[in-house]
Amino acid sequence: MLSFTFIRTKKCGNRHNCAILYPMKRQIFKNLQQWKQDRSRKPLILKGARQVGKTYILTAFGQSEYDDTAYFNFESSPQLHSLFSGSLKPQDIIKILSIERSAEIKPKKTLIIFDEIQECPDALNSLKYFHETAGDYHICAAGSLLGVTLAKGKGFPVGKVDFLTLYPLSFDEFLQARGDDSLIQYMEDINTIEPLPDMLHEKILALFKEYTYTGGMPAAVLDYCESEDFKRIEVVKNSILEAYRLDFAKHAPQNIIMKINQVWSSIPGQLARENKKFLYSAIRKGARAQEFEIAIQWLVEAGLIHKAYNISTPKLPVNAYANHDIFKVYLADTGLLGAMSGLSAKAIIHGNELFQEFKGAILENYVAQELVRQGNDLFYWTSAGQAELDFILQHDDIVFPIEVKSGVSSKKKSLLSYMEKYQPRLGIRVSPMNLKQDGMILNCPLYLLEKLGKLIEMAM
Repeated sequence: MLSFTFIRTKKCGNRHNCAILYPMKRQIFKNLQQWKQDRSRKPLILKGARQVGKTYILTAFGQSEYDDTAYFNFESSPQLHSLFSGSLKPQDIIKILSIERSAEIKPKKTLIIFDEIQECPDALNSLKYFHETAGDYHICAAGSLLGVTLAKGKGFPVGKVDFLTLYPLSFDEFLQARGDDSLIQYMEDINTIEPLPDMLHEKILALFKEYTYTGGMPAAVLDYCESEDFKRIEVVKNSILEAYRLDFAKHAPQNIIMKINQVWSSIPGQLARENKKFLYSAIRKGARAQEFEIAIQWLVEAGLIHKAYNISTPKLPVNAYANHDIFKVYLADTGLLGAMSGLSAKAIIHGNELFQEFKGAILENYVAQELVRQGNDLFYWTSAGQAELDFILQHDDIVFPIEVKSGVSSKKKSLLSYMEKYQPRLGIRVSPMNLKQDGMILNCPLYLLEKLGKLIEMAM
């Protein structure tokens, strides 16, 4: 991973604005480098929720890997729309954009960034022509609600673009922002299933609590790195939540804005129940699926929530056995979930209280968002109302049950029930406990979930 820097100004003692530099490594940067080197490269669309850092990473990528970066924002500069109202031939567009920026756009040398491209459907449509006739021009497009725009599917060419998705910062990325590279390397070098030294385990777990509360939104992490003032971080997170609500009002179809807000507001309460299955009646008494399913899908496509589908038969492929009418809903970021829930920062310092709040919802949400970040679909298992497992993971054509534990108790009734019934090769418990293996059950500490694939290989 390469390192880049956010710049924030603050008032110093001499009353001048001073630039405060914060390194911010993002793991997706390696994927961007691979995209650049790919001979079959197509225009790239970077998806992701608002404020996860899409503009920053693309700009940093251009500055690091290209001679020049040509940045165009279709939201802040609406006059750009008219440049795409005529010919969509790449050579014509390049000439016009070069004039607009008063600098030549060169093939292979200039990275072209189309930001908030969902605001200009013609610009989005032009990407297919760049792929077909002007592959030497390197174009990356991004937008806060691209998922919503692409889902409409109006004339957008399938197979003409490459896709990447940027998520909130992972725990490793959070540690790097703090400057804890040695801890990252230590965890990366783990090659046996055995407990970490108690002092180190407790140190990393304490940092994980701070990450869980802060969340992975770059603005919140930067404020954390600057101040470690959790009251300030709370203000940042609430500002992000307010921006999301403004997005609902601005970009969602008029007839579902209220329903989106109702679904969104209900999520903390949905997750605070013992049975976290999404209930329409928890939104409003008498509510039905047909009233709210479009609103839920809008939030999914906006990258703000993830759905985990129920299965009762854990066979391959898992998705074929999923009941898409029964599901749970998780937020894209634990920090935002905590802010919506009114979670106090005091929970960080009181044992495992943070993990146990809202019946373990914070931890379960973290596991969900990390599994999604790793490229997995989400599923959970129930058995005739008698047992429930938080997640079912399909990894290398093997099905693994995952139980999330908020405390240090090793009781695992549902996990044992599943293992007795289906005899999986390995069961996984994700918890605050140290790394260890009890027979066919692997205990993965919360802070090592990013290394789950590697741990599974070692355990098996």
